[in-house]
Amino acid sequence: KKIIEKCMKAAEAREAARKARELVRRKNALDSMHLPGKLADCSITDPEHCEIYIVEGDSAGGSAKQGRDRRFQAILPIKGKILNVEKAKINKILENQEIQAMISAIGAGIGEDFDAQKSRYGKIILMTDADVDGSHIRTLLLTFFYRHMKDLISEGKVYIAQPPLYKIKKGKEEFYAFDEEERDKILKRLKSGKGDEKITEVVEGEEENPEQPSKGIVISRYKGLGEMNPEQLWMTTMNPETRTVLQVNIESAAAADKIFETLMGDAVEPRRAFIEKHAKYAKIDV
Repeated sequence: KKIIEKCMKAAEAREAARKARELVRRKNALDSMHLPGKLADCSITDPEHCEIYIVEGDSAGGSAKQGRDRRFQAILPIKGKILNVEKAKINKILENQEIQAMISAIGAGIGEDFDAQKSRYGKIILMTDADVDGSHIRTLLLTFFYRHMKDLISEGKVYIAQPPLYKIKKGKEEFYAFDEEERDKILKRLKSGKGDEKITEVVEGEEENPEQPSKGIVISRYKGLGEMNPEQLWMTTMNPETRTVLQVNIESAAAADKIFETLMGDAVEPRRAFIEKHAKYAKIDV
């Protein structure tokens, strides 16, 4: 009975591998002719001078398309959370529309035919919201690149965008902070020293009344990239002279993959142990 089960599993594995090879061949044949329709490509064709932003959501993707430098920046919006490649078979991975779009846009193939040198872009920048869902999407993307396009990470071509969490405004001056510590430093610097200055916290996405601007210091928290207008997104997150991006290395990608395997895999005990250990550090969106 065990021998029969092994034979059946081996046959299933061979069939899955055959389907995957067919899908890879089919996609590689099409990739040279068709780019995804939602890709806003750049005009420069030299990969070393080009970069692509893989952006969470159509709203942020629209702002990024308007705010970018069209010469060297391409934008590919993706909808929601991509497939969890940790559990999926290769043929299912290649059938996923968002993953298909990334493979086609990058142009380096996948599987046995993958060649990092064929990448159409020198930088692949992941840009997601600064909330729990955004973090999950970023981890899904990192897991995909680590599992199926690892050479892009090895060659230092994968980056994570760092959009600001806060905008601090005093009068006509605007400042951006990427975390609470930086926000507090800016607030300390802006306070006049004449007692406590009024600080107003604006509900995310809420615009000030231009006819009755708030006095003192106004703090806005960005939860979603879509809340920024194209000019703000360019200035804070996309302009090479002012932005902050983190280069992904194999060690950090492997760590993210390990955590994701623990949280999304089938083994219950490692997941329970991880949650019990880290629960007190969790930031929960409510």
